[in-house]
Amino acid sequence: MAPSDECPVPVTANPVDAQRRITLSRRVRMLVAATIAYNLVEATVAIGAGSAASSTALIGFGLDSVIEVSSAAAVAWQFCGNDPEARERAALRIIAASFFALAGYVTVESARSLFGGEAAGHSTIGIAVAAVSLVVMPLLSYAQRRAGRELGSASAVADSQQTLLCTYLSGVLLVGLLLNSLVGWSWADPVAALVIAAVAVREGRRAWRGEHCC
Repeated sequence: MAPSDECPVPVTANPVDAQRRITLSRRVRMLVAATIAYNLVEATVAIGAGSAASSTALIGFGLDSVIEVSSAAAVAWQFCGNDPEARERAALRIIAASFFALAGYVTVESARSLFGGEAAGHSTIGIAVAAVSLVVMPLLSYAQRRAGRELGSASAVADSQQTLLCTYLSGVLLVGLLLNSLVGWSWADPVAALVIAAVAVREGRRAWRGEHCC
């Protein structure tokens, strides 16, 4: 969703505060748009490469990118409303539900891989995607978290945590893929996926409870 000046933003009684909120709201929308664009590309590449290599971790990473898109879209929806604060709880619940959905899928697929499923193969493309995300995601997360905290938006901060989670998952994925490719430890792939699931559950619970501090 591209940022647009047509999206209404909240105003306050203080003209200076109102102008700052307008600036921050536009910044959040721009960062959300960038996050959506990057994750759409990342999801397409990761899921395709994961399917080709039978990699549960890589497919789970790609699905996390899809969920990141839904999370960012929820924040975009919130900040394009007349009263973003009124939509915040609903946006947080959408973000939480997306985490839980990811955790459920990855857990089932990881268990299947560990107990008799097809072993994951080497994926050069997957390794490259994980490495690039280790660079891109921290930058997006930091910028959105900073704007969200100044704006006082728990949902924007929660979405920045979703983006930061992608950074951690990129590291876990990269280690799992490298161990599988270089040492032949095929079990490293589903184990890496289970780490992804565990972190997703934790972040989902935090989002559901509104525990992302501003």
